[in-house]
Amino acid sequence: MRKYVIMGVQGSGKGTQATMLAGDLDLVHISVGDIFRWNVQNHTKMGAQVRRIMAEGELVGDDMAESVVRGRLTEHDWNYGFIIDGFPRNQRQAEFFLESYDIDGVIDLDLPDSEVRRRVLARRLCSNCGMDYNLLADSPSVPGKCDVCGGELVTREDDTEEALAVRLRDFHEKTNPVLDLFRRKEYVFTVDARAPKRAVQQEIRTKLSLPPLLDDVNGADGNGAENAGRKESNA
Repeated sequence: MRKYVIMGVQGSGKGTQATMLAGDLDLVHISVGDIFRWNVQNHTKMGAQVRRIMAEGELVGDDMAESVVRGRLTEHDWNYGFIIDGFPRNQRQAEFFLESYDIDGVIDLDLPDSEVRRRVLARRLCSNCGMDYNLLADSPSVPGKCDVCGGELVTREDDTEEALAVRLRDFHEKTNPVLDLFRRKEYVFTVDARAPKRAVQQEIRTKLSLPPLLDDVNGADGNGAENAGRKESNA
Protein backbone atom coordinates (compact mmCIF):
# COMPACT_ATOMS: atom_id res chain seq x y z
CA MET A 1 0.00 0.00 0.00
CA ARG A 2 1.32 3.41 -1.00
CA LYS A 3 0.25 6.72 0.55
CA TYR A 4 1.40 10.04 -0.86
CA VAL A 5 0.77 13.74 -0.38
CA ILE A 6 1.21 16.06 -3.36
CA MET A 7 1.73 19.75 -2.67
CA GLY A 8 2.11 22.78 -4.89
CA VAL A 9 0.70 26.20 -5.53
CA GLN A 10 -2.42 26.59 -7.64
CA GLY A 11 -1.52 26.07 -11.29
CA SER A 12 1.37 23.70 -10.56
CA GLY A 13 -0.47 20.68 -11.97
CA LYS A 14 -1.23 18.77 -8.77
CA GLY A 15 -4.44 17.31 -10.16
CA THR A 16 -2.84 16.22 -13.42
CA GLN A 17 0.12 14.53 -11.75
CA ALA A 18 -2.00 12.90 -9.04
CA THR A 19 -4.43 11.54 -11.66
CA MET A 20 -1.62 10.06 -13.77
CA LEU A 21 0.02 8.45 -10.76
CA ALA A 22 -3.23 7.16 -9.27
CA GLY A 23 -4.50 5.65 -12.51
CA ASP A 24 -1.32 3.66 -13.12
CA LEU A 25 -0.82 2.43 -9.54
CA ASP A 26 -4.48 1.81 -8.56
CA LEU A 27 -4.36 4.56 -5.96
CA VAL A 28 -7.37 6.62 -4.90
CA HIS A 29 -6.91 10.29 -5.77
CA ILE A 30 -8.38 12.46 -3.02
CA SER A 31 -8.62 16.07 -4.18
CA VAL A 32 -9.93 18.58 -1.66
CA GLY A 33 -10.49 21.08 -4.47
CA ASP A 34 -12.53 18.58 -6.51
CA ILE A 35 -14.70 17.78 -3.49
CA PHE A 36 -15.41 21.47 -2.94
CA ARG A 37 -16.12 22.04 -6.66
CA TRP A 38 -18.55 19.09 -6.69
CA ASN A 39 -20.43 20.65 -3.81
CA VAL A 40 -20.56 24.02 -5.59
CA GLN A 41 -21.84 22.47 -8.84
CA ASN A 42 -24.47 20.43 -6.97
CA HIS A 43 -25.66 23.39 -4.89
CA THR A 44 -25.14 21.78 -1.50
CA LYS A 45 -25.02 23.72 1.76
CA MET A 46 -21.24 23.35 1.81
CA GLY A 47 -21.15 24.43 -1.83
CA ALA A 48 -22.93 27.68 -1.00
CA GLN A 49 -20.34 28.43 1.68
CA VAL A 50 -17.47 27.63 -0.66
CA ARG A 51 -18.94 29.78 -3.44
CA ARG A 52 -19.14 32.80 -1.15
CA ILE A 53 -15.55 32.31 -0.02
CA MET A 54 -14.27 31.91 -3.59
CA ALA A 55 -16.15 35.00 -4.77
CA GLU A 56 -14.28 37.01 -2.13
CA GLY A 57 -10.95 35.70 -3.39
CA GLU A 58 -10.23 33.80 -0.19
CA LEU A 59 -9.17 30.21 0.43
CA VAL A 60 -11.57 27.77 2.05
CA GLY A 61 -10.82 27.56 5.77
CA ASP A 62 -8.46 24.94 7.17
CA ASP A 63 -11.13 23.48 9.46
CA MET A 64 -13.50 22.83 6.57
CA ALA A 65 -10.72 21.23 4.53
CA GLU A 66 -9.75 19.03 7.47
CA SER A 67 -13.35 17.92 7.99
CA VAL A 68 -13.67 16.95 4.32
CA VAL A 69 -10.43 14.94 4.37
CA ARG A 70 -11.19 13.12 7.62
CA GLY A 71 -14.59 12.14 6.27
CA ARG A 72 -13.18 10.97 2.94
CA LEU A 73 -10.44 8.86 4.50
CA THR A 74 -12.93 7.02 6.72
CA GLU A 75 -14.52 5.52 3.60
CA HIS A 76 -11.54 3.11 3.40
CA ASP A 77 -11.93 2.45 -0.32
CA TRP A 78 -8.20 2.95 -0.86
CA ASN A 79 -7.13 -0.70 -0.87
CA TYR A 80 -3.85 -0.02 -2.66
CA GLY A 81 -3.29 3.41 -1.14
CA PHE A 82 -4.03 7.04 -1.95
CA ILE A 83 -2.56 10.28 -3.18
CA ILE A 84 -4.03 13.39 -1.62
CA ASP A 85 -3.81 16.99 -2.78
CA GLY A 86 -5.01 20.14 -1.05
CA PHE A 87 -4.16 18.84 2.42
CA PRO A 88 -2.55 19.27 4.94
CA ARG A 89 -2.71 23.08 5.08
CA ASN A 90 -1.02 23.87 8.37
CA GLN A 91 1.43 22.36 10.85
CA ARG A 92 -1.26 20.95 13.14
CA GLN A 93 -2.87 19.10 10.25
CA ALA A 94 0.53 17.87 9.07
CA GLU A 95 1.31 16.48 12.52
CA PHE A 96 -2.10 14.75 12.61
CA PHE A 97 -1.40 13.25 9.21
CA LEU A 98 2.00 11.94 10.24
CA GLU A 99 0.57 10.40 13.40
CA SER A 100 -2.45 8.82 11.71
CA TYR A 101 -1.04 7.58 8.39
CA ASP A 102 2.28 6.01 7.55
CA ILE A 103 2.90 8.10 4.44
CA ASP A 104 5.52 7.13 1.87
CA GLY A 105 6.39 10.52 0.51
CA VAL A 106 5.46 14.15 -0.08
CA ILE A 107 5.70 15.39 -3.68
CA ASP A 108 6.49 19.11 -3.77
CA LEU A 109 5.74 20.65 -7.17
CA ASP A 110 7.89 23.76 -7.36
CA LEU A 111 6.61 26.58 -9.59
CA PRO A 112 7.62 30.29 -9.59
CA ASP A 113 4.84 32.78 -8.86
CA SER A 114 5.29 34.39 -12.29
CA GLU A 115 4.49 31.08 -13.99
CA VAL A 116 1.57 30.51 -11.64
CA ARG A 117 0.02 33.79 -12.79
CA ARG A 118 0.55 32.93 -16.45
CA ARG A 119 -1.12 29.53 -16.08
CA VAL A 120 -3.96 30.42 -13.73
CA LEU A 121 -5.15 33.48 -15.65
CA ALA A 122 -5.41 31.32 -18.79
CA ARG A 123 -7.79 28.82 -17.18
CA ARG A 124 -11.37 28.38 -18.30
CA LEU A 125 -14.23 26.27 -16.98
CA CYS A 126 -17.24 24.87 -18.87
CA SER A 127 -20.33 26.48 -17.38
CA ASN A 128 -22.35 23.36 -18.20
CA CYS A 129 -20.31 20.20 -17.46
CA GLY A 130 -17.43 21.60 -15.42
CA MET A 131 -14.61 20.49 -17.75
CA ASP A 132 -11.38 22.40 -17.08
CA TYR A 133 -9.33 23.98 -19.87
CA ASN A 134 -6.11 25.95 -19.99
CA LEU A 135 -5.80 28.12 -23.07
CA LEU A 136 -2.00 27.79 -23.00
CA ALA A 137 -1.97 24.02 -23.33
CA ASP A 138 -5.38 22.62 -24.28
CA SER A 139 -7.55 25.18 -26.05
CA PRO A 140 -10.96 23.89 -27.20
CA SER A 141 -11.55 23.09 -30.87
CA VAL A 142 -14.10 25.90 -31.09
CA PRO A 143 -12.98 29.04 -29.22
CA GLY A 144 -15.09 29.63 -26.13
CA LYS A 145 -16.97 26.31 -26.42
CA CYS A 146 -16.49 23.05 -24.51
CA ASP A 147 -15.32 20.10 -26.65
CA VAL A 148 -17.38 17.70 -24.53
CA CYS A 149 -20.82 19.32 -24.33
CA GLY A 150 -20.62 22.56 -26.29
CA GLY A 151 -21.18 24.66 -23.19
CA GLU A 152 -19.81 28.17 -22.81
CA LEU A 153 -16.34 28.48 -21.30
CA VAL A 154 -16.06 31.01 -18.50
CA THR A 155 -13.37 32.30 -16.17
CA ARG A 156 -13.53 30.93 -12.65
CA GLU A 157 -14.84 33.46 -10.16
CA ASP A 158 -11.61 33.31 -8.18
CA ASP A 159 -9.23 33.54 -11.17
CA THR A 160 -8.48 37.24 -11.01
CA GLU A 161 -5.20 39.09 -10.37
CA GLU A 162 -6.47 40.29 -6.98
CA ALA A 163 -7.75 36.92 -5.83
CA LEU A 164 -4.61 35.16 -7.04
CA ALA A 165 -2.37 37.55 -5.09
CA VAL A 166 -4.30 36.71 -1.92
CA ARG A 167 -4.05 32.96 -2.57
CA LEU A 168 -0.34 33.09 -3.32
CA ARG A 169 0.40 34.98 -0.11
CA ASP A 170 -1.77 32.62 1.91
CA PHE A 171 -0.20 29.57 0.28
CA HIS A 172 3.39 30.60 1.02
CA GLU A 173 2.64 31.64 4.61
CA LYS A 174 0.93 28.35 5.45
CA THR A 175 2.63 25.81 3.20
CA ASN A 176 6.30 26.61 3.79
CA PRO A 177 6.10 25.62 7.50
CA VAL A 178 4.29 22.40 6.52
CA LEU A 179 6.98 21.51 4.00
CA ASP A 180 9.67 22.29 6.57
CA LEU A 181 8.02 19.83 8.97
CA PHE A 182 7.91 17.11 6.32
CA ARG A 183 11.50 17.85 5.30
CA ARG A 184 12.68 17.25 8.85
CA LYS A 185 11.18 13.78 8.52
CA GLU A 186 12.89 13.39 5.11
CA TYR A 187 9.61 12.81 3.31
CA VAL A 188 9.83 15.59 0.71
CA PHE A 189 10.77 15.08 -2.96
CA THR A 190 10.88 18.39 -4.85
CA VAL A 191 10.11 18.36 -8.58
CA ASP A 192 10.37 21.25 -11.06
CA ALA A 193 6.79 21.76 -12.26
CA ARG A 194 7.77 24.00 -15.20
CA ALA A 195 8.53 20.99 -17.40
CA PRO A 196 5.91 19.30 -19.65
CA LYS A 197 3.38 17.10 -17.85
CA ARG A 198 4.92 13.76 -18.79
CA ALA A 199 8.44 14.90 -17.89
CA VAL A 200 7.19 16.02 -14.46
CA GLN A 201 5.45 12.69 -13.96
CA GLN A 202 8.57 10.77 -14.92
CA GLU A 203 10.70 12.77 -12.49
CA ILE A 204 8.17 12.10 -9.71
CA ARG A 205 8.39 8.37 -10.37
CA THR A 206 12.17 8.41 -10.53
CA LYS A 207 12.46 10.23 -7.21
CA LEU A 208 9.92 7.93 -5.53
CA SER A 209 11.58 4.81 -7.02
CA LEU A 210 8.35 3.88 -8.82
CA PRO A 211 7.96 2.12 -12.21
CA PRO A 212 8.22 4.46 -15.20
CA LEU A 213 5.21 5.37 -17.30
CA LEU A 214 4.12 2.26 -19.20
CA ASP A 215 3.87 3.91 -22.62
CA ASP A 216 7.33 5.45 -22.11
CA VAL A 217 8.67 1.91 -21.73
CA ASN A 218 6.80 0.76 -24.86
CA GLY A 219 7.84 3.79 -26.87
CA ALA A 220 4.33 5.12 -27.40
CA ASP A 221 3.64 8.83 -27.55
CA GLY A 222 1.27 8.72 -24.60
CA ASN A 223 -1.33 11.13 -25.95
CA GLY A 224 -4.09 9.07 -24.42
CA ALA A 225 -2.66 9.53 -20.95
CA GLU A 226 -2.31 13.26 -21.58
CA ASN A 227 -5.93 13.57 -22.65
CA ALA A 228 -7.16 11.43 -19.79
CA GLY A 229 -5.64 13.84 -17.32
CA ARG A 230 -6.94 16.93 -19.08
CA LYS A 231 -9.86 17.62 -16.72
CA GLU A 232 -7.39 18.00 -13.89
CA SER A 233 -4.91 20.17 -15.78
CA ASN A 234 -3.11 22.93 -13.90
CA ALA A 235 -5.07 22.38 -10.71
